[in-house]
Amino acid sequence: ARTLLRAPPTRQAASLAVSPAAGPADERVETRVAGLSPGELVTLRAVAADDRGCLFQSCAHYRADSRGELHLGTDASHGGDYTGVEPMGLFWSLAPASMEKPYQRFVPRSTGAPMKVEVLVHQGHSPPRAIPGPVVAKAEVQRLFTASGVRRIRLKEGVVRGSLFLPPGDGPFPGVIDMYGDEGGLIEFRSSLLATHGFAALSLPYFDFEDLPRVMKELKLEYFEEAARFLQRHPKVKGPGVGVIGTGKGAELALSMITFLPEVVAAVSISGCSSNTIADLRYGEMTLPGLRFDMNKVSVSDTGVFDIFEALDDPVNPANSPCVIPIEKAEGHFLLVVGEDDRMWKSSLYAELAIRRLRQHGKENFELLSYPGAGHRIDPPFTPFCQVAMDRVLGVPVLGGGESKAHAHAQEHSWGKIQEFLHLHLG
Repeated sequence: ARTLLRAPPTRQAASLAVSPAAGPADERVETRVAGLSPGELVTLRAVAADDRGCLFQSCAHYRADSRGELHLGTDASHGGDYTGVEPMGLFWSLAPASMEKPYQRFVPRSTGAPMKVEVLVHQGHSPPRAIPGPVVAKAEVQRLFTASGVRRIRLKEGVVRGSLFLPPGDGPFPGVIDMYGDEGGLIEFRSSLLATHGFAALSLPYFDFEDLPRVMKELKLEYFEEAARFLQRHPKVKGPGVGVIGTGKGAELALSMITFLPEVVAAVSISGCSSNTIADLRYGEMTLPGLRFDMNKVSVSDTGVFDIFEALDDPVNPANSPCVIPIEKAEGHFLLVVGEDDRMWKSSLYAELAIRRLRQHGKENFELLSYPGAGHRIDPPFTPFCQVAMDRVLGVPVLGGGESKAHAHAQEHSWGKIQEFLHLHLG
């Protein structure tokens, strides 16, 4: 009897609800915890594996309210990988686990399978990458990159390669070409999400994929012209013109496409340069030489991270004027998206140069989204932030810049604005 009187009261079972349990990867979830003791300290963790089996995780510290409950939409994290009220913080702060190689980027390679995230509630506050306390509740969430009814068509049309994503229904749909940067290959997750939102989206690789050139030595605009014409003429695509969205090298290709190709009427440039870079771009008898990187201007930190911010040739130098993309010739509309803490290169400056060039020619056919604290690669919402990533070409970790919370907010805000822009100019 004495033993029973001394025993602490049995605690009720804690519960964790994440809603929806399966939903689009670019939409928020609602996370609630109940059944805790009033004021109890807990650590929430998220764990996920990418297509290669690399483990990513995140954590945040919370305190239960007077009812023993938590709601990530209104309650603030007090520590861990982020602080403040961040309903999706556990998702955008996912980073390689301590046993994994650092500087890996979480990029979904398969859009057909959901990204599975396990969310756990642990007793007490445990710092990031430390062994957490006992688990009191857990739930699995599935993040979908392809909505029900979206069709994925692998493309071999003439010289053009890639994947075409078509929304469900008869259409016609606004058509968009989607390109990434110098990592090469086929990256589909943004295209599949665009199709989920009603766009016919062509994910377009331009090197290091199938029978395309292995390295980016020289690019021919005719390849991109053929892709634009294919998409424009597709029976499911609404005319008369198509749009293009690109990041990094893909962004400057988007600027070149809208400049020289009448099929392209709207271009979204994310962290792009207003001059052609790296590889010469040819179109018929015309050649835009590429700005080069001077490796002597690269600095390396004590931890071995490369900072290439100053390495690209100065586009303002008169000697580099042949590299400038003459965007004033474009009849369509531009959306320039930049992170003000981009350390890959000076994308804020390049956007200013592009706007100055347009205005000098009496053009106001542009919008600018400039985000303080955001880094280089501004992806769809809740894509895990990666300040330093292993560079495919150099094989070393390269600083992309940005601060995690500001970058995450930029991703969420810009994604809605990008869709508005494309709908406005493509119908």
